[in-house]
Amino acid sequence: MVIRPETPNDYESIREINIAAFADHPYSHQTEHLIVEALRAARALTVSLVADIDGEVVGHIAFSPATINGMECGWFLAGPLAVLPDFQRQGIGQQLVGTGLKAIRDLGAKGCVLAGNPAFYVRFGFRRSSELVLDGVPPQFFVCLPMDETIPQGKVAHHAAFSVTA
Repeated sequence: MVIRPETPNDYESIREINIAAFADHPYSHQTEHLIVEALRAARALTVSLVADIDGEVVGHIAFSPATINGMECGWFLAGPLAVLPDFQRQGIGQQLVGTGLKAIRDLGAKGCVLAGNPAFYVRFGFRRSSELVLDGVPPQFFVCLPMDETIPQGKVAHHAAFSVTA
């Protein structure tokens, strides 16, 4: 398996992966593919990686800038993260997250936030923090990873692409 940056040839595969991965997800509005496309159209995909197995794209992760209290401060939002159902639970998501976190660190990121299952993300150093909140996301599912050990306080906002509707 190779983790690599997306190319235009991957766009349709990324769309299909997100549709399939979130089809039965209980907390999804099934708009993840639209979010990725809107982030791409707005040039807000800072890092967009795919997992490629023998020429087949089977997973994807996106990283986009986040603001805290309305200001850009070097923090990013990870997600969506999606792996085709037949390839889940094989470590592909872990590799996508790990490679993506390295990529944003290399860009000088000060931290990363995401909405997801804390049990999965704790292995990367993500943790809950009462200092940061994201409207509409229950605190138990909102985690952060400070990259310089400081956590700002305030309201996190994601790119407007996350508000896209089907």
